[in-house]
Amino acid sequence: MAAPLMEGLSEYLGSPEPAVRLMISIFLGYPFAIVYRKFLFRQSPLVIHLYHTLTGLALAAFNFGSQVYHSALCIVIQFLLLRLMGRTVTAVLSSFLFQMTYLLVGYYYTATEEYDIKWTMPHCVLTLKLIGLSFDYYDGGKEPSQLSAEQKNGALSEVPSLLEVCGFSYFYGGFLVGPQFTLRRYQQLTSGQLSDTPGELPNSVVPAVKRLLLGLFCLTMFTIGAPHYPDTYYLTDEFEAQPFWYRCVFIILWAKFYLYKYVSCWLISEGVCILVGLGYNGTNEKGEHQWDACANIKMWMFETTPLFTGTISSFNTNTNAWVARHIFKRLKFLGNKLVSQFASLVFLAIWHGLHSGYLLCFSMEFIIVNVEKTGMALVKDSPVLTKLANSPLYPAIYVVQQFIHWLFMGYPLVPFGLFTYDKWLKVYSSVYFCGHIFFFVAYLALPYLRKALVPRKEKKQE
Repeated sequence: MAAPLMEGLSEYLGSPEPAVRLMISIFLGYPFAIVYRKFLFRQSPLVIHLYHTLTGLALAAFNFGSQVYHSALCIVIQFLLLRLMGRTVTAVLSSFLFQMTYLLVGYYYTATEEYDIKWTMPHCVLTLKLIGLSFDYYDGGKEPSQLSAEQKNGALSEVPSLLEVCGFSYFYGGFLVGPQFTLRRYQQLTSGQLSDTPGELPNSVVPAVKRLLLGLFCLTMFTIGAPHYPDTYYLTDEFEAQPFWYRCVFIILWAKFYLYKYVSCWLISEGVCILVGLGYNGTNEKGEHQWDACANIKMWMFETTPLFTGTISSFNTNTNAWVARHIFKRLKFLGNKLVSQFASLVFLAIWHGLHSGYLLCFSMEFIIVNVEKTGMALVKDSPVLTKLANSPLYPAIYVVQQFIHWLFMGYPLVPFGLFTYDKWLKVYSSVYFCGHIFFFVAYLALPYLRKALVPRKEKKQE
């Protein structure tokens, strides 16, 4: 009965059935959250774990049928690793290797040359959760003085139960598309600690509705705009025949609408997390309650920043924070921030999938970010450029900056969206590898510009 209904609905909406199932599942988080608030908020953690497990399993089965066993198997094995291997480096490495290997083998057997919604999509979210769980359990065995503030917030004092790990993993507000959060935070949720009124239901309905409405707006933008800028147009003779300026503008507009696909899902899921209280983040310096603990997008910064680093800092923030906490900062022993940064981006590329486009995208991000940091340091140190940046001409400079920013944000997104080298190479050829040339020239030119524009510091007379 459900299958013909879903087929008819997807045909009516003009969207693939897996995408329709996914969006329905994300929206179902709201009625699930309402049930939690009305009937389960004051229940024991055991009952709440069971509720989250069953609802999450139902969503997984609705989307992926019998393939739900992949997530269940990885959760059980992760639990056994915690129980049997304890707080050891071996346990952390075993968890990392097993979970990543399972995910990558899944990519190998399921990936196609198109964007597919298969069991591997939520599984990549689950993989980070379970690896993070092993790190947090390991940190719980250290002396507090050995831990950073972030590690203290996530460290686990005792091994969780299997039902607790299942509830954490299958929680309907984060199972399908994120966000990432620690088991420690989930425990605070189930014990009623995450509320602006301790012991009472959080006053989170209004903040949740705001994120829902913003998510619906972004979903509308994607629904309206994306069909006019499809990925497939890149590979047509018509695109190649367009003027160079048109191809560049197409990349900009395509990138904006392409990213709304992710932004809308994150915002809607964030609203679910806020509604149950998981998004509560204490108060700010003004004493105002904050609900951004599960935010995966900083919307105002994302829309207004003229900087590559600003967009990266505002996009997929929970995943970036996870990588910073568990990969970048734990590579401190290498003694080189650039090496740690590059290794973190390689991890992100492999975590996204096995296509060459992911590796190229994150490699280019590494180059773009470091070139921009060098350029920003030049502006800061040069009196001429600093004066120009603070002059009445800045609004015009900002417009030009935004054009360059989004052109070269869209540029590395092309391989991310097209996956295979034969596709992204065709697009890059059609725009004459302008992004590669721009950043190569900038990399070579910046040292000479620094010599010309930054006054030399005179040596003090001894």
